Amino acid sequence: MEKKATRIGFSEELVILGGENKNIVVIDADLGKSCKSDKFGAAYPSQEINVGIAEQNAAGIAAGLATVGKIPFVVTYAIFASLRMGEMIRQEIAYPRLNVKIIGSHGGMSPARDGASHQTIEDMGVMRTIPNMTVIMPADYWSARKLTRAIAEYEGPVFIRFTRDSIPVIYDENVEFEIGKAYIAREGKDVAIIANGDTVHIAFDAADKLAEEGISAKVLDMHTIKPLDVAAVKDCIENIGKIITIEDHNIINGLGSAVCEVVAEVGKGKVKRFGIQDKFGESASYERLIEKNGITVENIVAAVKEF
Repeated sequence: MEKKATRIGFSEELVILGGENKNIVVIDADLGKSCKSDKFGAAYPSQEINVGIAEQNAAGIAAGLATVGKIPFVVTYAIFASLRMGEMIRQEIAYPRLNVKIIGSHGGMSPARDGASHQTIEDMGVMRTIPNMTVIMPADYWSARKLTRAIAEYEGPVFIRFTRDSIPVIYDENVEFEIGKAYIAREGKDVAIIANGDTVHIAFDAADKLAEEGISAKVLDMHTIKPLDVAAVKDCIENIGKIITIEDHNIINGLGSAVCEVVAEVGKGKVKRFGIQDKFGESASYERLIEKNGITVENIVAAVKEF
């Protein structure tokens, strides 16, 4: 299966968008080469600002540009975008609900051999607690392109997370996504598997394995965890009752937590969460880090059988 990092899809779509809309401005924090926004800067130098290693300043400049009709894309690593810039995002971007897009590359365990300092397990949880913020993670190259375009057209602050390492390409150019609405990738009746980002392909593989054993799995790509598609989760609760969540994020306050909040309020249904087990990463291959956190097809199949 072909593999591409989602940051590549973001980069390629951003260059197209920059030619279509001159109000789009990229603010780099000296990581354009790593995050792949350097191609935008090369194509449209008058629409790019490099603030250097000064992420808080990037947020403030973006806020100012948004007040005069620009559409700023602040591009850096997810660890810096969510934590180092956190207060500025809250005070200067989210509170006044300005039209700023926060781009967090190198999300989750995907910067595998870079170690714990670069692996971001908290970002989507932090961002989803900020009022007015929309939080998204695409599942592959094509969904990265489509959702990059979608956030450019969306009015309001967005945090979107991309991968450093290559992940399987599971969709094609005809796929379409709507912010805040789950993409039903596969229908099923015995269990619902809800995943986002780089774990969606694992959900597909688990569903294939379950099908071999006569178990029908519905697969939802919950690319937007805020606003969560509550109706889609409730449908899984009412019509299936058994839910697996998979994410490359801390097991606390990410996709699994968001789904469990809905289940608790409905008052029925069972959920098993797969994700990073509330621990920092380490230097290893991406596949090994995911496996060490229990995010494997075998473990998912076993959990479904326990249901």
